Amino acid sequence: MSQEFPFNIYAKDCPSRVFFERLSDKWSMLIIGLLVQETKRFNQLKREVEGISQKVLSQKLKQLERDGLVHREVQATVPVTVEYSLTALGVSFTGIIDEMKVWAEGNVMQMLEAQREYDLANA
Repeated sequence: MSQEFPFNIYAKDCPSRVFFERLSDKWSMLIIGLLVQETKRFNQLKREVEGISQKVLSQKLKQLERDGLVHREVQATVPVTVEYSLTALGVSFTGIIDEMKVWAEGNVMQMLEAQREYDLANA
């Protein structure tokens, strides 16, 4: 049973800010977005999240695991296999990511046009 706390995301010491900081970075969002599809291995994630370095992917997965959003499972195989999946908490966040993805893909052209107009006006 969860206890309700009077969190305020705008207060500088509010612990809920950690989630804003963690989940607002592009890599975490992309990793969670891929893991909602299926359990994946490290190298699968590295291939599918284009542009992410091995070091950053490792850091982000550890952060997401620590935050309770990602589950890391080590398989007793030779060589050792490590798989990543979303926890129930991670799955609960995917609806928000899906909405943001749909919004971004549906509005990217308008944003690019606004940037072009701004750059022309401020050149």
